[in-house]
Amino acid sequence: MYRQCLNKLHQTVKLQPIGNALCVCNRKLTLDPQSEPAVDPITIDKRDKVTLIGLNRPGSRNAVNRDMARQLTVAFLAFEQDNSSNVAVLHGKGDHFCAGYDLKELAHSESGIDEETMNHLHNVHGAMGPTRLHIKKPVIAAVNGYGVAGGLELALLCDLRVFEESTIVGVFNRRFGVPLVDGGTVRLPALVGLSNALDLILTGRAIDSEEAIRIGLANRVVKDGEALSFAVELAKEISHHPQMSLRADRDSAYNAMFNSTSKKESLDYEMNHALDVVAHESIAGAKRFKDGEGRQGVAI
Repeated sequence: MYRQCLNKLHQTVKLQPIGNALCVCNRKLTLDPQSEPAVDPITIDKRDKVTLIGLNRPGSRNAVNRDMARQLTVAFLAFEQDNSSNVAVLHGKGDHFCAGYDLKELAHSESGIDEETMNHLHNVHGAMGPTRLHIKKPVIAAVNGYGVAGGLELALLCDLRVFEESTIVGVFNRRFGVPLVDGGTVRLPALVGLSNALDLILTGRAIDSEEAIRIGLANRVVKDGEALSFAVELAKEISHHPQMSLRADRDSAYNAMFNSTSKKESLDYEMNHALDVVAHESIAGAKRFKDGEGRQGVAI
């Protein structure tokens, strides 16, 4: 599946080869051209207009190593370029979402950051893979079991998070002297507020699904074993909406949260990016409403 995604990426994106690397978004994504694992650490499935991206190292609680991070980045780039897919669902195979970065790789360094680790951090969009990407389409995390350390950061990368009742999340890397390098200090305060974020970041404590939904970290909580199926249905619901206006509104919200320096700048950005949508999508939608479709909030 990894090679299929890579081939599709070659076909749909103009990439310039540099040795064994591809130039993607002005950064290099290093790839191993010789071999592919017998069991793909990343799985990809399509259901209607939804792409399922699976973390597939269940024996290691889906901890992400360098090769897995590279393949996860390729999977997200392929989803980004797939015009037949509107929403992605990120999930973990087995009993857990993700236990973070595989610290066994970091433990091999005798002192300081070795060259291989440094190259990894520069050659992909984050230690966990795609965490520095601004993905242009919605992504939902289906979080079961443990979603901790870098695994929590992967969940924070997503727009929405579906937890199971027994899900546990936390900044567990705190106890090992490992900093957050995949957006945790950026996205967590934006989602739950600075006070709640600092509580988790400074203490490294575990929180359950009940607290997660109370502070706004989880968007939905479902019974154990149902996170993936619920996330897929939620993704299908989102994928059925007109996508141009949906993506414009989503982009404007992220801009207002992370990029804009003033309320006026945010409002101008919203309006300027909405005008093209009105011309290409909104007029047709208004005509449908005028003809009686979707009145009184009835699903369409």
